[in-house]
Amino acid sequence: MRIATDIGGTFTDLVYVDENGKVGVAKSHTTPPNFEQGIIDVIEKSGIDQQEIETFIHGTTVIINALTERKGVKTGLITTKGFRDVLEIARGNRPDLFNVRYEKPVPFVERYLRQEVEERLNQKGEVVIPLNIGKIKELIAYFKREQVEALAVSYLHSYKNPEHEELTVELIRELWPEVAVTASHEVTKEWREYERTNTAVLNSYVKPIASKYIDKLNSKLVENDADSFNYIMQSNGGTTTFEQAKKTPINMVESGPVAGIYGAAYLGEIIGEKNVIAFDIGGTTAKCSLISNGEVKVSTDYYIEKDDLRAGYPIKSPVVDIVEIGNGGGSIAWIDEGGSLKVGPQSAGAVPGPVAYGQGGTEPTTTDANLLTGRLSPENFDYTVDMKLVKKAIHDKVAKVYGMTEEEGALGIIRIANANMLNALKLISVRKGYDPRDFTLVAFGGGGSMHAPALARELGVKKVVVPVASSVFSAWGMLMTDLRHDYIQTYINRFEDLDLAELNNQWDKLETQAKQQYAEENIKEEEIIFNRFVDMRYSGQEHTVKVPLVNGEIKAQTVQEVIRLFHEMHEQNFTFKLEEAQTEIVNLHLTAFGTVQKPELQKLETGSKDAETALKETRQVFYEDEGWNDTKVYHRTLLAPGMKIQGPAIVEEPTATTVFYSGQTLSVDAYGNLLIEMGAK
Repeated sequence: MRIATDIGGTFTDLVYVDENGKVGVAKSHTTPPNFEQGIIDVIEKSGIDQQEIETFIHGTTVIINALTERKGVKTGLITTKGFRDVLEIARGNRPDLFNVRYEKPVPFVERYLRQEVEERLNQKGEVVIPLNIGKIKELIAYFKREQVEALAVSYLHSYKNPEHEELTVELIRELWPEVAVTASHEVTKEWREYERTNTAVLNSYVKPIASKYIDKLNSKLVENDADSFNYIMQSNGGTTTFEQAKKTPINMVESGPVAGIYGAAYLGEIIGEKNVIAFDIGGTTAKCSLISNGEVKVSTDYYIEKDDLRAGYPIKSPVVDIVEIGNGGGSIAWIDEGGSLKVGPQSAGAVPGPVAYGQGGTEPTTTDANLLTGRLSPENFDYTVDMKLVKKAIHDKVAKVYGMTEEEGALGIIRIANANMLNALKLISVRKGYDPRDFTLVAFGGGGSMHAPALARELGVKKVVVPVASSVFSAWGMLMTDLRHDYIQTYINRFEDLDLAELNNQWDKLETQAKQQYAEENIKEEEIIFNRFVDMRYSGQEHTVKVPLVNGEIKAQTVQEVIRLFHEMHEQNFTFKLEEAQTEIVNLHLTAFGTVQKPELQKLETGSKDAETALKETRQVFYEDEGWNDTKVYHRTLLAPGMKIQGPAIVEEPTATTVFYSGQTLSVDAYGNLLIEMGAK
């Protein structure tokens, strides 16, 4: 049996598939701060025998939470003499250009804990000034006195030659074995001094947190007699072992959300939809990503806490291109100083949760609004719902302020939440040069199917797909992913001056490194698949375009094809191309997949095509343009392939609800996915 678990801000999800291909799901409440207990709870709730677990895959928000809540450990930095303030200087970009009170991000390491050592390499990686070993010993003693728990080491040009960083780390581990330490070349071999240093610092900042969490989770699994191969989801969309995750936990910064993106890409491939917008609404956040021609976009230009007003903190590790906003089922509705209604980013979370939970929550949330308008049914909650409390919260906090009824106030909350989500969807489509009409929206998470049909109408998307087990789809996506490691090496060369023998040698080195790492993870060489990319630009440019490259020996003909493809992709990204300009490589990027067996989707038996056999009830639902409307509600578990339902209608399952509108038609495909099409009859 293979199982996958995904910890969210409100719920912990589980999906399992047994040797016969049977898929089962479970969902339980997240248990902060002892998140590992939530994992055991949901395994027990699923009723599976833990001794039968062969493969265990896990996605977690522990790393991103530790960073955003500043709950990492006291960290020190050792860097090249003259560069201790690189974290303070950062970049010159000011997102809030006309704000005279703008403040740069505060470094995660205070200045007195940023220390320098005499050493220097030039841009070719040649030693100019040898490493001062004596100074390293002094700094170790200094950091011990300051009770530092983690150290980061980042030297100039170490992406080209890590010799001095390796010597430093070796000495630290010899003299102070209990401290967590990260050398910048261990997390990235890309240039850009500030970004590389910040990534090394953040990795050390969360390293003890990650180790403690993974060890506690592993102990819980062992206690419960699980003898499984254990993996953790990474931000690049692949998995890695528990041990590797403890070394470079920064690669787990978007551990949970990206699994659903890859699940959507895999599902799209099966149902013949190569252009997909993956859309995930959970209890706390909404996340979306665009998949063009089956390709999930992965970038190392990732930031945390970056928005219109703040420059954020760069993390130079491969992360799926994803937009995340603070809008989910638990997002709180509130009124700002100017009298405008807002929804999120504050969330009621798992505790106390929405007012409907009856656990002490007093602030109205999106979930409460959906309940009051009839979209959600009180009987699908784990708790006894007091509708009087829900109405009172929406009346007192929203409706009374604007002189409207409770249902109008609730609808206002839903419409504001939808507007926020629509903006996120535009950021990853329209704003990046893609026409949403060419894409299918795959909606998942507890709230995805409730909001997606309304958003599809606004965005112009022709089809929405609500997958089987949509509320735990991110966990399902983990079962569909391979192990993955990315090896990125800065290699600046103009194409006109390329030494093809040297270039081929560089690729061989990266592939050898990948094979060695997978050998340590018990993956056979024949199970490894390589994908190559080059980050390219026109000479004199700042930023790059990632261009795919064929495997095998690079020849002159290959170079010409890559240059041609670069011109095309540059035009798509930036609306122009310069075919006469010189081009150059900036980075070599090797993606190595360790392939694992994946469960096959089972087609359902075709039964009656009369959807009325799945009818549960007719109830009043409050719609945007129609007011209260008698709406048919169907059991999803009773829907069979070939059935069609005209909107407006609702399809309910234990952990998710699909709401669609007049002019939309829902059908069921061979796998049990719900397909909602616009204007179809």
